[in-house]
Amino acid sequence: MTDTPKKSTATTARRADCVTEVRRGNTVLVVSGYFKQGTTATAADKMMKVLEAESAAGGTAAHAM
Repeated sequence: MTDTPKKSTATTARRADCVTEVRRGNTVLVVSGYFKQGTTATAADKMMKVLEAESAAGGTAAHAM
Protein backbone atom coordinates (compact mmCIF):
# COMPACT_ATOMS: atom_id res chain seq x y z
CA MET A 1 0.00 0.00 0.00
CA THR A 2 1.37 3.42 -0.89
CA ASP A 3 0.81 6.65 0.94
CA THR A 4 -1.05 9.24 -1.07
CA PRO A 5 -0.10 12.87 -0.45
CA LYS A 6 -2.84 14.99 1.05
CA LYS A 7 -4.07 17.91 -0.98
CA SER A 8 -4.12 21.31 0.61
CA THR A 9 -7.54 22.67 1.51
CA ALA A 10 -6.81 25.82 -0.51
CA THR A 11 -6.72 23.73 -3.70
CA THR A 12 -9.64 21.45 -2.91
CA ALA A 13 -11.99 24.24 -1.79
CA ARG A 14 -11.84 25.94 -5.17
CA ARG A 15 -14.10 24.83 -8.00
CA ALA A 16 -12.59 24.20 -11.43
CA ASP A 17 -12.77 27.10 -13.89
CA CYS A 18 -13.53 24.70 -16.75
CA VAL A 19 -14.37 21.01 -16.98
CA THR A 20 -14.23 18.98 -20.18
CA GLU A 21 -15.47 15.43 -20.68
CA VAL A 22 -14.25 13.28 -23.56
CA ARG A 23 -15.97 9.97 -24.25
CA ARG A 24 -14.10 7.15 -26.04
CA GLY A 25 -16.20 4.01 -26.12
CA ASN A 26 -16.85 3.01 -22.51
CA THR A 27 -14.17 5.36 -21.14
CA VAL A 28 -14.89 8.90 -19.93
CA LEU A 29 -11.95 11.26 -19.42
CA VAL A 30 -12.68 14.28 -17.23
CA VAL A 31 -10.23 17.19 -17.36
CA SER A 32 -10.53 20.05 -14.88
CA GLY A 33 -8.81 23.33 -15.63
CA TYR A 34 -7.78 26.09 -13.28
CA PHE A 35 -6.72 29.59 -14.27
CA LYS A 36 -4.27 31.65 -12.26
CA GLN A 37 -6.14 33.82 -9.79
CA GLY A 38 -5.59 37.57 -9.93
CA THR A 39 -4.21 37.60 -13.47
CA THR A 40 -5.05 40.40 -15.88
CA ALA A 41 -4.26 38.57 -19.14
CA THR A 42 -7.19 37.04 -21.01
CA ALA A 43 -7.16 33.82 -23.00
CA ALA A 44 -7.14 35.94 -26.17
CA ASP A 45 -4.05 37.83 -24.93
CA LYS A 46 -2.24 34.56 -24.25
CA MET A 47 -3.16 33.12 -27.66
CA MET A 48 -1.94 36.30 -29.37
CA LYS A 49 1.44 35.90 -27.64
CA VAL A 50 1.66 32.30 -28.86
CA LEU A 51 0.81 33.32 -32.45
CA GLU A 52 3.30 36.21 -32.38
CA ALA A 53 6.07 33.94 -31.09
CA GLU A 54 5.28 31.32 -33.72
CA SER A 55 5.28 33.93 -36.46
CA ALA A 56 8.59 35.41 -35.28
CA ALA A 57 10.17 31.93 -35.23
CA GLY A 58 9.04 31.31 -38.81
CA GLY A 59 7.31 28.11 -37.82
CA THR A 60 4.18 26.69 -39.32
CA ALA A 61 1.44 25.21 -37.22
CA ALA A 62 0.68 21.51 -37.75
CA HIS A 63 -3.00 22.28 -38.34
CA ALA A 64 -2.14 24.75 -41.14
CA MET A 65 -0.34 22.10 -43.22
